[in-house]
Amino acid sequence: MSRKDSRGMFANVLGQLEQPAAAPATKPTTSPHLLKVAAGVRQIQEKGEVLDRLLKDGDHIVEVDPDDVGPSSIPDRFDGAYDEAAIEEIATSIKERGQIVPGLIRPQGDGLPYQIVFGRRRLAAVKMLGLKFRAIVRELSDEEAIVFQGEENANRNDLSFIEKCAFALSQEQAGYRRDVICASLATGKSHVSEMLRIATAIPRDVLLAIGPSPEIGRRRWIDFANAFAKRQDGAARIKQSLGRDMAIAASDRFSVALGALTAEATSAAAQSAVTEIRANGFLLATVSYAKAGPKISFTKAVPASFVDFLNDRMEALHSEFVQSTQRKNKG
Repeated sequence: MSRKDSRGMFANVLGQLEQPAAAPATKPTTSPHLLKVAAGVRQIQEKGEVLDRLLKDGDHIVEVDPDDVGPSSIPDRFDGAYDEAAIEEIATSIKERGQIVPGLIRPQGDGLPYQIVFGRRRLAAVKMLGLKFRAIVRELSDEEAIVFQGEENANRNDLSFIEKCAFALSQEQAGYRRDVICASLATGKSHVSEMLRIATAIPRDVLLAIGPSPEIGRRRWIDFANAFAKRQDGAARIKQSLGRDMAIAASDRFSVALGALTAEATSAAAQSAVTEIRANGFLLATVSYAKAGPKISFTKAVPASFVDFLNDRMEALHSEFVQSTQRKNKG
């Protein structure tokens, strides 16, 4: 399906949508009536541009049982996006004004009658309220469905950058072509390649522990991925850091995780043990015991000829050490 064709979709159903009357500008208020109106406006914001283009060839809005609608095979949000706390505002709006904006579903061959394409939060809200789900039923291929799913979110700037990265990776792992992934995210191949690199570099369980982080953009996630690549124990450190205090605010979890990566590298070097090698009261060298292995550093007072002397005798010294160790073990 081309973009030109998709622009014509949803046109014939716009007349079925409830259009709120324009109201004059008012000062901030706590009026219950105006708060309900504000909730309705927020619900309308769920519409996005894609819904403005739906089905000019006769499709219409239907009401279906939410239990008859299955999830998408490719998640586009992190876990927790559809729990009661996350959809409370939408549920309140639907309870007061009804479901203004329909979702998009498609028939599926087995299991439940339908599969959600977009409108997941509205679906979760009406299910929680015990209401029917208003949606447009459309025959779509897997590729068409994934493009609509991603495009609706992209047009509303609804997903955070890292959720888009994870969404792109899920599509690639499911076997979707790169051009389909680009269309679903409304971006180019080079940008998608970068998003895939980030999502591949950081394990999904680490991303879920950090959360969607909507305020964190592309540049900071690139820095995070680079820092993560330098730490073999990065995943463990992040989970340990975030697990110490479950009350860490969602907006702070990225900074805490990044701090665990960068601060730990400094502390590991600072905590490494150091011993001195002396002869006749003079300091010859220091030995540091870091995670990468012991390291000998000679002082400036040691002549290069002594280092060469040690180098020539290193094989014999190592053999002497091995023989000594074996004798001790036998004894």
